[in-house]
Amino acid sequence: MPNSMFATFSKENKQAVEDRLSALVGQLSSLGILKEAMLYSLEAGGKRIRPLLLFATLKAFGQDPEIGLDVAAAIEMIHTYSLIHDDLPSMDDDDLRRGKPTNHKVFGEATAILAGDALLTYSFQLLAEMPEEHAGPDVKLALIRELSKAAGAEGMVGGQAADMEAEGKQLSLGDLEYIHMHKTGRLLGFSVLAGAELAKADLSQKRHLSKFAYHIGLAFQIRDDILDLEGEEELIGKPVGSDNENNKNTYPSLLTMQGAKTALKDHIVQAKVALAATGLKTVLLEEITDLIGVRDH
Repeated sequence: MPNSMFATFSKENKQAVEDRLSALVGQLSSLGILKEAMLYSLEAGGKRIRPLLLFATLKAFGQDPEIGLDVAAAIEMIHTYSLIHDDLPSMDDDDLRRGKPTNHKVFGEATAILAGDALLTYSFQLLAEMPEEHAGPDVKLALIRELSKAAGAEGMVGGQAADMEAEGKQLSLGDLEYIHMHKTGRLLGFSVLAGAELAKADLSQKRHLSKFAYHIGLAFQIRDDILDLEGEEELIGKPVGSDNENNKNTYPSLLTMQGAKTALKDHIVQAKVALAATGLKTVLLEEITDLIGVRDH
């Protein structure tokens, strides 16, 4: 598939999920300032890599991406809530996110916390209320269960806690991979496996897609660590070198910059090997894999 076709796929589906997010929050019967704070971070832009992974997985099975629109919105709500809370003074204490003032800088800490809480809880409501023609009760239950694992103590939140505990300490590569597979990888992995669940994939396909998700999760974080040192502040939307300032363990600090770049390439290769084993039409997923390896923000 030519890059122009991938660009069209990306543009159309990013716009679809962004329109859906705005509509979903807009229809809430809630205090205006809370909705404003929720929308401020939801509409701040971003790569929308998680929804694109979900939609591309559905396309690999020959399914219409529209059936995953509310799942994609739920994933973006969880991702956005985590960023709002990450930026708080008690966490990473960041002033900028995607080149804009962070949520608590605009709305205050209390409203920022509540906006994150609201996005988190709304995500599960979305899954429960999906149209029956897109997901029956068994599929909804499976999605809610797996998203809970990916986002909670066994997933993203657990990874965030481990990341905070590790600040100022020297970690092994295995410890660092544990942090990033939970903090970043589990939600990326859910995006892929949710598409497989909606498409009624068989166990073999799910197993290969799980391997794919594992490798792109680590590749995504390694590229993040590289960009923190070599990226442009205008593109990454935060000060270069912030991980070093916060005494965080990174792949370049453990492996050297060249070692990190080598590891990134290896995970990209292994991700594509796993895709090939599915027997599906995975061209879009391959494009996203390449994008993860070379992205500049």
